[in-house]
Amino acid sequence: MEAILGEDKSIGNDFLGLLLEAHHGSNVKQRISIDELVEECRTFYFAGQETTNSVLSWIILLLAQHPYWQEEARKEVLQLFGKQTPNYDGLAKLKTMSMIMNETPRLYPPAVLIVRKVAREVRLGNLLLPANMELLVPPLALHHEAQFWGQDAGLFKPDRFSEGVGKATNDNMAAFMPFGMGPRMCVGFNFATTEIKIALSMILQRYSFTLSPGYVHSPFQFMTLRPQHGVQIILQSL
Repeated sequence: MEAILGEDKSIGNDFLGLLLEAHHGSNVKQRISIDELVEECRTFYFAGQETTNSVLSWIILLLAQHPYWQEEARKEVLQLFGKQTPNYDGLAKLKTMSMIMNETPRLYPPAVLIVRKVAREVRLGNLLLPANMELLVPPLALHHEAQFWGQDAGLFKPDRFSEGVGKATNDNMAAFMPFGMGPRMCVGFNFATTEIKIALSMILQRYSFTLSPGYVHSPFQFMTLRPQHGVQIILQSL
């Protein structure tokens, strides 16, 4: 836990405090066991690491294939940070990187299916959905639907997000859900986004990279959508 939280442990302490209160607190109607507490911590750790690694791997692959966007992202990083460690204020100004970080999970969403259970009977368009019905929402299919994204839906074009998600989806915001949507959206989304921006900025500051001839493209679903054989790239120090 200390390695994850780094210098500022306030967020982690608050989180652990809430879990421990749920376990020991006298005001909590339904307490959780120590085993459940451990499993919750494991879920947070695994989900955060797995999705971040997956998205970052696909970004590196796509930037290796598209040197123009790699160079545009590097220019932006060097303009904001130079060779210094990325800072929080600068991360919020990374417009080109933000477009890349939207376009990448559009093409390769961490979750290819999202499962939701209907809490009560509800009408969805012409459909009447009964309570307790399970719905399978396929982000992978939605993200490649030409009706929302145009005929170039299969291409890597980060600039489609230059004016936001609404403009990119022709005002169909629900067509873009790499981390879910609404109140059940991934709780670690903002944390993962910050992690990726920091890691990618530091890579771009130090290296240029191209795709190795030995790379075999084989997207593979194991919890998340990942490169089955990894991403082999050739690094050149800057």
